[in-house]
Amino acid sequence: MKILSFIAIIATFVMSSAFNSPYSTIPSVELKTLDGKTVNIKDYVGQGKITVVSFWATWCSPCKRELDAISEVYPDWQEDHNVELIAITIDDSRSLAKVPALIETKGWEYTVLADVKQELKKALNFQTVPQTFLLNEKGEIVYSHTGYSPGDEYELEEKIVALAN
Repeated sequence: MKILSFIAIIATFVMSSAFNSPYSTIPSVELKTLDGKTVNIKDYVGQGKITVVSFWATWCSPCKRELDAISEVYPDWQEDHNVELIAITIDDSRSLAKVPALIETKGWEYTVLADVKQELKKALNFQTVPQTFLLNEKGEIVYSHTGYSPGDEYELEEKIVALAN
């Protein structure tokens, strides 16, 4: 009898999973633009574009190396695959003052938002930066990656190409 109950539970789980999307969507969380305007992340994703969401901080050297490396290939991603990159800083309100100058110095052409209270970071349940998410045109998370090693941008590009085709 216990085996039949176990099989019934497994069958119910498998059947309910078959009708749900295999991907999770990005949660609805308010962030700030660098000029202090409140926006919702949902306004930036799921708008018919493949979106890369990269969490970073001014004190994180691997984060800056990753965003520098992506900046080299980003124009091609935009042109070839209609990709948008949202760079979300998790700097606190005191460190946030350094962000505009850093972006200008680096020449990053990304949309930059601030998760000062780290609400989106908590909702997505990750601990360290850099943390990168790839979202499909519907705003569903299809890939995530923690950390940065040189060449990771090419692995991300392969995921983008597969998603775009």
